[in-house]
Amino acid sequence: MLLGAHMSISGGVHTAFERGKLVGCTTMQVFSKNNNQWKGKPLTDPDIINYKNEAKKTNIKPVVVHSSYLINLCAKDKSTLEKSHESFLDELNRCRLLGIPYFVFHPGSHVGQGEQTGLEIIAESLNMLHERTKGYRVKSVVEVTAGQGSNLGYRFEQIRKLIDMVENKKRMGVCIDTCHLFAAGYDISNDKGYEKTFEEFDKIIGLKRLMVIHLNDSKGILGSRLDRHEHIGKGNIGDIGFSLLMNDKRLNGIPKILETPKGNDMKEDVINLNRLRRYVQN
Repeated sequence: MLLGAHMSISGGVHTAFERGKLVGCTTMQVFSKNNNQWKGKPLTDPDIINYKNEAKKTNIKPVVVHSSYLINLCAKDKSTLEKSHESFLDELNRCRLLGIPYFVFHPGSHVGQGEQTGLEIIAESLNMLHERTKGYRVKSVVEVTAGQGSNLGYRFEQIRKLIDMVENKKRMGVCIDTCHLFAAGYDISNDKGYEKTFEEFDKIIGLKRLMVIHLNDSKGILGSRLDRHEHIGKGNIGDIGFSLLMNDKRLNGIPKILETPKGNDMKEDVINLNRLRRYVQN
C-alpha cells in the first residue's frame, strides 16, 4: 500500500527519508527547496548522492515533490509570471536530478483575468516549460483545488480544458486532494456522492491520469471553497469517505499522502496513518 505523508527536508532533502521511515511511510511528499522562496540553493553532487543512498536504504517510493506556493502560472503581473516560470523550471530540474517522477502544482489564480484567460495562460506556460525540458520524465501533476478566491482547477471540467490545451499530454498528470474536492462541492462523504464523484472524474479527465492523492479531512463544509485541512475522520468528510477511498480498488497503486497539521515529533502522522490503515478491509 502506497501510503505516506508530507515530510520536512530540514537539514537537506535526503533527511526526509529518515523522518518518513519513523512514521511508517511507504511513499511521501517533500518540497525540493524552501517553499516560500523563488530560488533555492542549487543541489550539489553530495546532495544528490545522499538523497539516492537514503532512497535505496528506506525503499520509500515514489517520492512526490510539491511546488512552491509562490508559483502562479497565470499571474497577471509579468514579473511574477516570469519568476513563476523560472521557479517551475528550477523545480523540474531538481526532480530530474533526484529521479523524482511527479511534480505537483496548483494551476494558478487568474486574479481578475477570467477563468478561460487564466487557463489559456497556464497552458501557454506549461507548453513553454515542457519545451524547455524536452526529454524529462518528470510529470507535471496539476492539483484539483478548493476554489478559494480566483484559484482555478476546482472543477474537473477546468482541469480537462487545461490538459486539452497542453501540447505534450504525456507530461500531464492529475492530483486530487480530498479536502479540496469536498470544499469544491464534490461530496465524497457518502457512498452515492463518492461513486458519482469518481465516475465523473473518470468520464471527464480519466482515472489513468490520476497520479497522486492527498488525504486530508475538511474543516469546511461541502462546497465552502475553504482550503483548511483537518485530521482524518475529524472533519466533514469523516470515516465513511476515507473508508470508501482506502478500499477503492481503482485507486490501488496510486500514492496516497497526508498533508494534515503536525508537530515536530510527527505523532499526528502516526495517528492518521494508522487510522487510514484500519479502514482497509481484507
